Amino acid sequence: MSQKPLTSNYGQQSNPAVWTVAIVCTILATAVIISGIAVFTVYLIYRPRMPYLVISAAHLNNLGYDEFRTMDVDMSVTVLAENTNSKADARFSDVALSVRFRGMDIASLQATPFEVDRNSSLVLSYQVRSTPIPLDRGAMNELATAVNRGLIDFSIYGQARTRWRVGIFLSVKFWTRLSCRLQFFTNNGTAIGNDCTSKAL
Repeated sequence: MSQKPLTSNYGQQSNPAVWTVAIVCTILATAVIISGIAVFTVYLIYRPRMPYLVISAAHLNNLGYDEFRTMDVDMSVTVLAENTNSKADARFSDVALSVRFRGMDIASLQATPFEVDRNSSLVLSYQVRSTPIPLDRGAMNELATAVNRGLIDFSIYGQARTRWRVGIFLSVKFWTRLSCRLQFFTNNGTAIGNDCTSKAL
């Protein structure tokens, strides 16, 4: 008794599905490659530089303290939002900076979202007037030492979300972070010049 060879229609039935998947994958791969080439080409043309924040000026208008271990600070801080791109606009958002003394927050510096035109900057002026700040013994001793030597240290920390934009389709977002020391002469409030520029993350 002869047996008929076994046959299967699996390959024939799966061919349309396989071809469909292959075509879709090819289209997606081609789209990714074209997008990558377009982004790289735009980068070579525009050579974008990351926008950043810089502390351009600061002045200690008043420094008060008393026997109850509290401190009052009146300080002026000027921040520049810089966009050095010649062919791309920049946008800043989520600007949140804080002025500190020995790790204690004295004031918060914020700004609503704003645009900076190409090759230009925007001035953000802040007037820091703190409420009476309670100091622990270590902070009070450091404050007394600073007053005696005529030089006091503060710090400013924070970050902002930035974006450079070309046209309406291409944009790149990233964070820029600021972390620096502010030093003032206590007799006249003059700041000692320090390089205080934010760095892109």
